[in-house]
Amino acid sequence: MLSIPTRFRMITPSLFRFELLISLLLRTGTLFAQTGFTLDQVKSYPFPNELTASAGGSRIAWALNERGRRNVWVAEGPEFRPRQLTHYAADDGQEITALQISPDGKRVVFVRGGDFGSNWDDANPVNVLSRPTPPKVQILSVPFDGGTPKALGEGVEPVISPTSERVAFIKAKGIWIAPIDGSSAAKKIIAVNGANESPEWSPDGKRLAFVSVRGDHSFVGVYADSNTSIVWIAPTTNRDDSPRWSPDGNRLVFIRRPGAGGVPEPLLEQRPSPWAIWIAETTTGEARPLWKSPVTLPGSLPSTHGGANLKYAAGGRVTFLATLDGWPHLYSLPDDGGEPLLLTPGNYMAEYVRLSPDRRFLVFAGNAGSDPNDIDRRHIVRVPVDRVAPEVLTPGTDLEWTPVFTGDGSALAFIGASAQRPPVPTVMATNDKSLRRLGEDRIPADFPSAQLVTPKQIILKAPDGMKVHAQLFDAGPGGKRRPAIIYVHGGPRRQMLLGWHYSDYYANAYALNQYLASRGYVVLSVNYRLGIGYGREFMHPPGGGAQGAAEYQDIKAAAEWLRAQPQVDRTRVGIYGGSYGGFLTALSLARNSDLFAAGVDIHGVHDWGRQGGLTTPLTFRDRYDRAPDAERAAEIAWKSSPVSAVSTWKSPVLLLHADDDRNVRFSQTVDLVRRLTAAGVRHEEIVIPDDTHHFMRHANQVRVDAATAAFFDREFRSDLVTAPR
Repeated sequence: MLSIPTRFRMITPSLFRFELLISLLLRTGTLFAQTGFTLDQVKSYPFPNELTASAGGSRIAWALNERGRRNVWVAEGPEFRPRQLTHYAADDGQEITALQISPDGKRVVFVRGGDFGSNWDDANPVNVLSRPTPPKVQILSVPFDGGTPKALGEGVEPVISPTSERVAFIKAKGIWIAPIDGSSAAKKIIAVNGANESPEWSPDGKRLAFVSVRGDHSFVGVYADSNTSIVWIAPTTNRDDSPRWSPDGNRLVFIRRPGAGGVPEPLLEQRPSPWAIWIAETTTGEARPLWKSPVTLPGSLPSTHGGANLKYAAGGRVTFLATLDGWPHLYSLPDDGGEPLLLTPGNYMAEYVRLSPDRRFLVFAGNAGSDPNDIDRRHIVRVPVDRVAPEVLTPGTDLEWTPVFTGDGSALAFIGASAQRPPVPTVMATNDKSLRRLGEDRIPADFPSAQLVTPKQIILKAPDGMKVHAQLFDAGPGGKRRPAIIYVHGGPRRQMLLGWHYSDYYANAYALNQYLASRGYVVLSVNYRLGIGYGREFMHPPGGGAQGAAEYQDIKAAAEWLRAQPQVDRTRVGIYGGSYGGFLTALSLARNSDLFAAGVDIHGVHDWGRQGGLTTPLTFRDRYDRAPDAERAAEIAWKSSPVSAVSTWKSPVLLLHADDDRNVRFSQTVDLVRRLTAAGVRHEEIVIPDDTHHFMRHANQVRVDAATAAFFDREFRSDLVTAPR
């Protein structure tokens, strides 16, 4: 059994028996029935991310996680033979992020450490091995041709200058600069008031735009050198961010939003979040509005990946993402003013948006295509910045994401997968669209690709008429009623797909769903309202989350649909999920133990008041200047929380949480355990010290997956019918 630091509390049955079940799952993949593959086998896939390219030439780089050993890999056209650049050999939880290649292609820079999917403390060290001295979060530089990585300093947000000589980064609210080869120590160049962040080099590499966050307002500044005063760009009481240089370096565009404060507004009403694009002269700081959003709900600042995705393109065009017609679409407008041009019409979204090297095209991942199932996939789409001509470059049943053009424009690199093949970096030649998959030899020989099922698209209807998409995993034979499990994703701004996912957290969930299906379970992964991929109204429904948990009816409808299927034993329907999925798991068990026979709640929110700060003592100002519906909002938040329904919670539950969680407070699980104990609800817990919300150590994630499968096996105790080994 894996040697993982855990604290385990078992109400019933015994600790020894449960750990024995987990051990059996990990080592043999067997428990009550023979299975086609083991959990270790399906969790052995390498996971690539952070794909990037140099501004010139045809060099690309990516990070690769192989069972917790995270390293940088590179390749160069025209052959694009993968080559391992770093050689970190431990499953130590140190992620690689902010990966980039210098414009001249000679060096690779990255951040090692931290947990940059967190809601807070993302740049703090991650110490999953519980070392007496935690590791550092460092910016490192290594020659593309090979060598030993050299630390440029502790910090985050590295940005390489266009001249390839220097790296700007953030440390302790200041902006620092270091030579890219580490030949001398980093120096702090900006130490003005506020938290200074988001550095952006001018095209000639001589100036640096940045954002100075000062609590309720923020400024965009331009730094030239240590002897020249910073040029503040039209400073106001607003919040300015996302500075982007024009190709000639004479102008900046940026996002402006109202500052914080004002008369408290109702908490239970959806209100517009207006924003505007401004353009400024970089030498004088004078600015003018270029475009203002309509003050409507669809006109609000997007909350999908990259937000406004503001870019300064060729031909004096400024491009951005907005949901003006109810979908996250790309627009462009002239930098001297005018009406925005909708570049990507249709019922699909755009995310992971990049500019081509010549700034004439946008390329992105979208759930677009001619197949109705494409709304539950991702494909690569290209569109010119000045006309409505989107083109799906990768049609078909596979999935593709995070596209980037090589600097010479000869190839488009992205990460691709299918329902069976795990993600691998892929290169498409721009002249003939031929594909080359990189690093397929890193997939272990015993990885069970041939035994993975192709999920089936299911469209349910909630009681209020909302259409809800789901994916059905069913590898079992007909004629026998079997237990079923609902999987609930987190976020909630997420979408599960008809194949491997582009997030490592949800790739893990996909692998576990496949494993459960191989053991005979009928698994249904539900894309409930609040998620992405189906338009703004689906993502922003009334009464969602702490304002009424309207999304719960989607989960309940999924359970009722499963119970009506001929192959499902209606008395053995379970549920599991992490984060927001843990919240919905707990809410399901609390409200409807008659539908859900058992559940696994992985770091879920259980009390919205404790997570969102609604239970903090009132300040003097709060007593006289509160939202008019503050008390009503607190009441609804309580009733939307699983803890409000513990009195009707009857089904057993397994609770799993790492105590360095930076997304959901560990106290959420501490509090729930006390309440379940008092109510006599049968529960078990696994606590993992010093790991985070994302289980940064591979061994810890496998332990969580094995515990989930073992719990359902033990609770349902059935002669599961599975494929032969």
